[in-house]
Order: sequence, then structure tokens, then C-alpha cells
Amino acid sequence: MSMHKTYAVFGLGRYGVAVARELVSSGAEVIAVDADEAIVNAAADELPICKCADVTDPDVLRQLGISDVDVVIVAMASNLESSVLTITLCKDLGVKTVIAKCANEMHRRILARVGADQVVFPENESGIRLAKNLLSSGFVDMVSLAKNVSVVEMSVKPEWTGKNLIELNLRKKYSVNVVAIRSGDMVTVDIDPHEPLGSNHKLIVIANTDKLAKLR
Repeated sequence: MSMHKTYAVFGLGRYGVAVARELVSSGAEVIAVDADEAIVNAAADELPICKCADVTDPDVLRQLGISDVDVVIVAMASNLESSVLTITLCKDLGVKTVIAKCANEMHRRILARVGADQVVFPENESGIRLAKNLLSSGFVDMVSLAKNVSVVEMSVKPEWTGKNLIELNLRKKYSVNVVAIRSGDMVTVDIDPHEPLGSNHKLIVIANTDKLAKLR
């Protein structure tokens, strides 16, 4: 499960703290870092591993053990230069997934070009939602409708390819309801339960959040 992954969050503004807090509350190991000592002290009560450091320094990143971290979230959108340098250093050190917060479309293009695997706009992607998506291994996207109900977009599992929804009986086996099927940019809500699923299809399902672990 994804909570066995390790995460680092660089930049502890509202967005960065929201991501780190949600990850920590779900049992994930998180290294939270900011260059401002006052900000670090304020967040230390909520985040067990909270450090004051300059993440644009490669020696600091090595001391933090960033090469062993699975996912780094660079939440320093107000400082493009620092974001670019940090992303570059993290990729050079072998971090598999780097997610960066950006301030505008131009910054998004720059951050993607220097190696960010995913770039998010804070107004479109809340820190809590990003954390939930990171923790939901195997899901393309996840949105909470209520505290205990979520809508999830997920890829068709290899063993489901070629079978239809009647054969799979996902409602009985996994306690989820398929409400739509995505194929590329097309989303179909008028589903034919007899139509075989392809490997390129995405299922959009609704379920009680505590039942989603069955799908991972």
C-alpha cells in the first residue's frame, strides 16, 4: 500500500502544511522542510519530522536522505528559481516522483520542462486532495463527496480486460458502483454492462471510502 512510501514536502505554507498533515495523519512517513525557522517551529507540533533547511543546496538534500524518498512535493510556488533548482537537484539525486506547486501557466510549463512529474495549481488542487491521491495507490484520481464517500477514477486492472461489468460484478465483490467509463477524453455515463472493458478504459466509481482498499 502507498502508505509504505516515504514523502518529503518542501515549503510549509498553507498548501505544503495541508499536504504534509494529511499524509502524516494517514500514517505515512513525511520529511517536512522550510527555510524559515519560525514556520518550522509553528509546524513542528503537527509534523514529527520537521526541519529548517535550504533545499536548494545539494549537500543539504543528501543529508536529508532525499535519494531514498519516493515522492517529493515542492510547494514553493512564490519562488520560481528555488523551485526549478530544487526539482533539478531532486531528479539528479534519483527521486522517482517530484510534484511541484506553480503560480501560473508559464511557471507550470517551466517546472514541467525541468523535470517535475506533476505540476499543480493550488486553486485547482487542494493540498488535502493531493495527499489523498498520493495515498490512493492504483487510482488515477480521488474526490471526497463526504467524510465517508468518495468518487474514484481508476484504470482497468489487467485481469478485468476483455470482461464486462456483469461478469466482473464489482458491486458484490468490491462494494463499489461504476457510474461512468472514460475512454480518452470521452466519458460515458449510459453504460452498456455487456460491453467488454479495454485496457485503455478508466472506471469512475463511487463507494464508501473504507471499502476502497479492496480495489488497490
